[in-house]
Amino acid sequence: MNLNNLYREVIMDNYKNPKNKGLKNASPYHLVHLTNPSCGDDMRVEILVENDKVVDVRQDGHGCSICLSSASVMSDLLIGKSVAEAKELIESFYTMVKGEEVLDEDKLGEAVAYKGVRDFPARIKCATLAWKCVERAIDEVKSNE
Repeated sequence: MNLNNLYREVIMDNYKNPKNKGLKNASPYHLVHLTNPSCGDDMRVEILVENDKVVDVRQDGHGCSICLSSASVMSDLLIGKSVAEAKELIESFYTMVKGEEVLDEDKLGEAVAYKGVRDFPARIKCATLAWKCVERAIDEVKSNE
């Protein structure tokens, strides 16, 4: 099996069987809602940060398979990470989908499946929407401490 087929499988599996889907809609979760008007993606991400650690990430939205599967992969990757690790992973993901060199791609886990997005600039916003939500949520939580 070639890498592109493996990546396609990761994307479709996370689209059909999303991880951490469904919001808690409860305090102390912090919610961020963003949209991608060019594709029609609509994403809500909630995070729970305790003691400078991302304890939980919940996601819910509608849109294309790239957007929704990326939200699933992102939520699974960031749970249990320190805030600093989470922010580093988010930046590495952005760097990768823009087609730039990522120093330690292994840390991105299944998120490397979105590497090919770099070849489709219009899809970068789809792949990064949930990541933008969680990044903003982390920044808002940290600024309220």
